Amino acid sequence: MAADVGTLQRLPKVIGNASLVSELVYTARKMMADEAMRCGLVSRVFQDKENMLDGAFDLASEIASKSPLAVQGTKLNMIYSRDHSVKEGLDYIATWNMSMLQTEDLVKSAQAAMEKKSPRDITYSKL
Repeated sequence: MAADVGTLQRLPKVIGNASLVSELVYTARKMMADEAMRCGLVSRVFQDKENMLDGAFDLASEIASKSPLAVQGTKLNMIYSRDHSVKEGLDYIATWNMSMLQTEDLVKSAQAAMEKKSPRDITYSKL
């Protein structure tokens, strides 16, 4: 039975190395953390579980300090752009951003920037 959880469709786009992807899917070998970092599959490697959890919570806290609408919109547009041409991605985000100009988060972010406030000082809209 062939791999059937989206690996064959997603991994070549994520790693960008057809040779490595072929090797991994044909052999089903384990990829260790250092190799995953070298090929761009992960952004960081930690010494141990405790440091990894601290790093994950720090990153989550940083992301959570931003506008949920901006984070969600960025995520959706990154995924859309991964699977479409550059032009289609640019058109999609232009349409997306036009619709987001109507949210209060944009005004709050602009005001905070003018007042030299941190995003953590702003109460953003809930999704």
